[in-house]
Amino acid sequence: MSESCLNVLICRNYKGDVDMSEIDHFMPLLMQHEEEGLLCPVMSHGNVHFMWIKHSNLYLVATTNKNSNASLVYAFLYKLVEVFTEYFKELEEESIQDNFVVVYELLDELMDFGFPQTTDSKILQEYITQEGAKLEVAKSKVPTTVTNAVSWRSEGIKYKKNEVFIDVIESINLVLGLTVNANGSVMSSDIVGSIKLKTMLSGMPELRLGLNDRVLFGLTGRDKGKTVMMEDVKFHQCVRLSRFESDRTISFIPPDGESELMSYRINTHVKPLIWIESVIEKFSHSRVEIMVKAKGQFKKQSVANNVEVRVPVPSDADSPKFKTSTGNAKYVPEKNLVVWTIKSFPGGKEFLMRAHFGLPSVENEEAESKPPITVKFEIPYFTVSGIQVRYMKIIEKSGYQALPWVRYITQSGDYQLRTNV
Repeated sequence: MSESCLNVLICRNYKGDVDMSEIDHFMPLLMQHEEEGLLCPVMSHGNVHFMWIKHSNLYLVATTNKNSNASLVYAFLYKLVEVFTEYFKELEEESIQDNFVVVYELLDELMDFGFPQTTDSKILQEYITQEGAKLEVAKSKVPTTVTNAVSWRSEGIKYKKNEVFIDVIESINLVLGLTVNANGSVMSSDIVGSIKLKTMLSGMPELRLGLNDRVLFGLTGRDKGKTVMMEDVKFHQCVRLSRFESDRTISFIPPDGESELMSYRINTHVKPLIWIESVIEKFSHSRVEIMVKAKGQFKKQSVANNVEVRVPVPSDADSPKFKTSTGNAKYVPEKNLVVWTIKSFPGGKEFLMRAHFGLPSVENEEAESKPPITVKFEIPYFTVSGIQVRYMKIIEKSGYQALPWVRYITQSGDYQLRTNV
């Protein structure tokens, strides 16, 4: 559905047990819930339930009159967004209108009688193209992946040089609380990680990945060295789950090209990698002065790249003046922010930014909310959890030699400093 004109752009009834006209109740129901402040991801009209997500200016809605598996429905809706974005680069009203035929073809292949089928965009692109002239030719030969047990990888792939690149990426979610005297404390923190692959391997290789997993070391009695306790582990469909559950081995035949092999969460107390202190002083409604100090609390041999400290300022501030010990500060009036950018921030270093703004003499009747200071950064060659790739074994019947490459990256997720001043 389109948000701009509130009409149905395209629909597909897979089972025929819900009347097509039921979707007409969705937008009035959504607007009513929004007005009442009761908006939720599942809404009902009679015995019909609407499960929906919003992307750009579109609503993707699934209807059911049964006690359906909600997590499966939402996983499919997000997969739709991923596949359509792969095809059309941008998923919005215009891209749907311009590609009606391809969208219907995709909907027919993605799901059959209410059950998800082929959802890998790389495989779909082998026989559903955006060029109408090629559609009929492509249909005459269905890839073996559609009927194969390995539906995410085509047969006959060949590379001159066989390599696999492994990226271990961790995002830190952290909330710091700041009191009047600028002393801070960690209010909440966790780590969300993912292991991404770029596979350039010939044939049908089997890969086995070993991590410093605490459960694995406990099973084998080798509880030595630093281990990591992963929670909420989610795998790509290529991973043999039964093997992982029995002996914690991550064994799989990988998709070709780029893919996310797994994601995980580590619920732990995280030491802030970039410590922020802030002092904001207002002077009789004539000016405001802001002092922000940033300190790198990570190893001296590591460097944080493209650091951004975003400091909120009053909406009526004007005449900005800045002084920084490093980097550049700029005022973004449309967002009521000062953005302090530091391209290279070595560990152990401390930097300072001062900002001065004029304020109108008239006092605001309503006190403004106090949004948090947020921080963005990326630290290569480093993971805050200490997770490590211990080995990557590559087995293929032709017996070729392949090189695995591993890279570690830590970056900011929801990293913010909340002030009470």
